[in-house]
Amino acid sequence: MLRFFFKKEHQLETLIYSYLENLESVHSHFVKGLNLCLDAGACDDFTFIANQTHKFESKADDIREEINQLMYSKALIPESREDITGLLEAIDQIPRYFELILNMIQTQKLVIPEFLVADIKELIRVSIESCSLMIKQVDIMLQKKEGIRALMATIDQNESHCDHIERRMITRIFDSDLDPFQKLQLKEMVVVLGEISDEADRVSKRINIITMKRRV
Repeated sequence: MLRFFFKKEHQLETLIYSYLENLESVHSHFVKGLNLCLDAGACDDFTFIANQTHKFESKADDIREEINQLMYSKALIPESREDITGLLEAIDQIPRYFELILNMIQTQKLVIPEFLVADIKELIRVSIESCSLMIKQVDIMLQKKEGIRALMATIDQNESHCDHIERRMITRIFDSDLDPFQKLQLKEMVVVLGEISDEADRVSKRINIITMKRRV
């Protein structure tokens, strides 16, 4: 029975790592798609990358469902199952923001003004850095190592920096001579972009809580 338990636990960790690897693929395709929009405008490649991002996001859902099925076949004690389920649900919000942003650009045919390009690139750079640090936190948690709080502090700093960039962009949008409707469209996009770092920060704090619970 003990051997069966550890086998299940190993399968669970393997699935979680597969989920995180897929998440990094979503990150990569999202950045490629957004950079195409910022550097060259919408094009055929942008549509392809947006579709690829959706494909990886759907795969993440499939892996998460497989993880849930395994956990509820006695791979973990009930309290741990609740922690992992809640953690993955929170992480899963991030690729959904990626897909939402690309869909907004594609379906609303958004044109990004030149005065926003540098700030958007900086916002994305810092947000993706936070996502990568968050993935590292999950690895540290699974390996039962130290370093989660240090990463949490960096992610928190990144979130504050992203908030500053977001406010600056919204101010610039409404100070500009753009069409009022375009201003609202761009503001909505910027707010969703800001949610990426916010969610990474929320997940980071959740990971820290899970780790502290294990030490009690």
